[in-house]
Amino acid sequence: MDHTAVLALFDRDMRENARPFGIDSVVERVGGVVRHVGTEQGWNGVLWSDLTEADADAAIAGQIRHFAQLGREFEWKLYGHDRPHDLGQRLLAAGFTPEPAETLMIIEAGELDLDAEAPPGVELRPVTDAAGVGLMADVHEKAFGTPGTGLRHQMLALLDEAPETVVAVVALADGVPVSSARMELVPGTRFAGLWGGGTVEAWRGRGIYRALIAHRARIAADRGYPYLQVDASDQSRPVLQRLGFAPLTTTVPYVHAAP
Repeated sequence: MDHTAVLALFDRDMRENARPFGIDSVVERVGGVVRHVGTEQGWNGVLWSDLTEADADAAIAGQIRHFAQLGREFEWKLYGHDRPHDLGQRLLAAGFTPEPAETLMIIEAGELDLDAEAPPGVELRPVTDAAGVGLMADVHEKAFGTPGTGLRHQMLALLDEAPETVVAVVALADGVPVSSARMELVPGTRFAGLWGGGTVEAWRGRGIYRALIAHRARIAADRGYPYLQVDASDQSRPVLQRLGFAPLTTTVPYVHAAP
């Protein structure tokens, strides 16, 4: 895989030419910035920018004003190769708070071992309704220690409005949810995004995470998506590298609070 070419393709497909995440969302292009404006419960933020040292501060101030008028918290999703080189420092100076860095990792679907199965006693169940979403939210709260309200709202909206763009699965051990994950599929792009892979602590290290990746990868390949993409935490990066995912750049969410 040509890392430079694939990263450039990712920038074009998923950032510069981004699609709205839902029917109540819009993507707007203002100068050198591409932003996503969602509902109050949805995702709001900057996906891509093409800025210079001369215009970066004005562009940042413009986005702060825009989302302040909407009364929204928003995120500036900064990638390691974005310019100018000090954009992160400029965001800090403008009042943004950085969250933990992640690594953008990508693999060609054909290079991944798709035969990984869940361990004995664990069932992978597709999430297609509110009950399944509830199980996902429960796992999210136990695995990550953060509220599952946002995930619940996002998943219910996607299943209702655009079910073809999301694949979700929950792993059950004796009927108890112990892991879950989702995959986002944007029509017209070449990347299937793997998100939210979380396992409760007692069930980590048993191969469930790998099985969830293989499960989603098979579906992505069947639907014609040649690449799989993950924003990997420090915890998941070593597992993904062993599976063949390549680290292409870093990404840091810079968050600006609602007024």
